[in-house]
Amino acid sequence: MDFLRPSSWADALAIKADRPDAVPIQGGTDMMVELNFDKGRPDALLDLNPCRELFDHKEIDGRIRIGSGVPYVKIINRLGKQLPGLAQASRTVGSPQIRNRGTVGGNLGGASPAGDAHPALLAGDAVVEVESAARGTRMIPIDDFYLWVRKTALEPDELIRAIWLPPAEGPQYFSKVGTRNAMVIAVCSFAIALYPGSGTVRTGIGSSGPTPLRAGSAEEFLATQLPWQQATPLSDSVLREFGALVAAAAKPIDDVRGTADYRKHALSVLARRTLGWAWTDYLTERKAA
Repeated sequence: MDFLRPSSWADALAIKADRPDAVPIQGGTDMMVELNFDKGRPDALLDLNPCRELFDHKEIDGRIRIGSGVPYVKIINRLGKQLPGLAQASRTVGSPQIRNRGTVGGNLGGASPAGDAHPALLAGDAVVEVESAARGTRMIPIDDFYLWVRKTALEPDELIRAIWLPPAEGPQYFSKVGTRNAMVIAVCSFAIALYPGSGTVRTGIGSSGPTPLRAGSAEEFLATQLPWQQATPLSDSVLREFGALVAAAAKPIDDVRGTADYRKHALSVLARRTLGWAWTDYLTERKAA
């Protein structure tokens, strides 16, 4: 196995163009597990740590641009107010050591359906910035990024450079179920983001399908049911119907972490709870205003 270490981002793109089989690593928190347990051994690894521009985040034209090398801990500590859903998801990732090394860019590149960042990125309306030496920069909406199990819209010579998200304009929540309370792969996960300006909601479902998913019917249901202007509490029937629609949108399987039926039930509960929390925050903000 070759270990390729570029001197710059331009050098990394050139290497990737020449060696499309090279697997990029930054924190290496997923890849090293596969190597240690001999679950996979690529022909080459492309170390992106020398590309220091990948470790920056900034606000540009009203959107937050997060370099693919920004670790979870920085998202938690510095972007929690602007991107609360992603920050909440980041807090559930592994141990403190993993959160110091692991990145959202790595989560996207690996494209595991169980990745904790995916539901929050879907709910947050993210855009993935990718680049190749031959074609330059390409912006991929998050809804178009996931193709199948661990398959993405990335071309063989492309690398993920950054993730773009609008700052939260309303409450956002992320929640997941695991076999224990910490350092666990999600049995299922769910994220929700409210957009009061347009009267819409976005969702994200994790670990319950071949790819991370949106619950489109559930979002359309809430668009007609949420009393944005009246700012009144939600009825139990609305919460339960939303939970049922989220569960129906999932495409889970039985595996060692849980059954398909359990995942659907858990998702309905997570959906009701996160919507309830988000709507309570919205009412509190309206009252304060």
